[in-house]
Amino acid sequence: MAGARVKISSAIVGREAGPDQQHIDKRWLMAYNAALGEVSEKPHPLFAVCYEWPATQALRESTGLQKINARLVHAQHDLTIHRPFREGKLRVRGRVVACLQRRPGTLVVFRFETQDENGEPVSTTHYGMLYRGVMLEGGDRGAASIEDPAPHETDLPLVGTFSVAATAGHLYTECARIWNPIHTDPEYAHAAGLPGIILHGTATLALSVSKILEKLKIEVKRVRCRFAGMVLMPSTLTVHASRAGDEILFEARNERGQAVIERGRIG
Repeated sequence: MAGARVKISSAIVGREAGPDQQHIDKRWLMAYNAALGEVSEKPHPLFAVCYEWPATQALRESTGLQKINARLVHAQHDLTIHRPFREGKLRVRGRVVACLQRRPGTLVVFRFETQDENGEPVSTTHYGMLYRGVMLEGGDRGAASIEDPAPHETDLPLVGTFSVAATAGHLYTECARIWNPIHTDPEYAHAAGLPGIILHGTATLALSVSKILEKLKIEVKRVRCRFAGMVLMPSTLTVHASRAGDEILFEARNERGQAVIERGRIG
């Protein structure tokens, strides 16, 4: 029906995908680091987004969300690392754990639980996606599953700056093996209502975490944040961070001083 409002049903909460089998090798670990401008064999704390991607796609397909993929923006991320990433076989299970109506659209949250060959936990992620301009049918479901990071109570000092190249989206796409044309195809991005191709939220997050770890050393067991703005390419971002007990609070800002990542916490 022409002009019909796009909707998501909260009945998709509970839908599952997997277990998806993934094999992690040194080449993939190094390629992901290279996409972030790092030459290292040490796994990056955000590498989990790579092996979770096929399960993400499977859930979007089974719930019908893939059909409205152009309306999606990454809204929030909460990754818990149970043990360091290393080469080997993994099993990834995905589940829709929440659908919540927000003023800009509908927030859908996936949970990914990854285990190694022995059934031991490797990582758990809550991945929040906002579908812009989409209405929710059936009311909010699963709100208790979402832990929203608290706002920072003080302004955070500058710890570093990094540049985002015009080709960063293409490089990250291929090295992370995460494909969404809003990050690489200008025609698709404009058709989706975006000002141009935008950098992956997980790339912005990974680059920010790398810059923080250059200055403030911590064993990363958990990373969480809200995404507050789009990152066009090329651009330059500043990272602001400070210790608060056992955590590092952080945010990233664009050239205009506007937050693109807010409420960030590394613990």
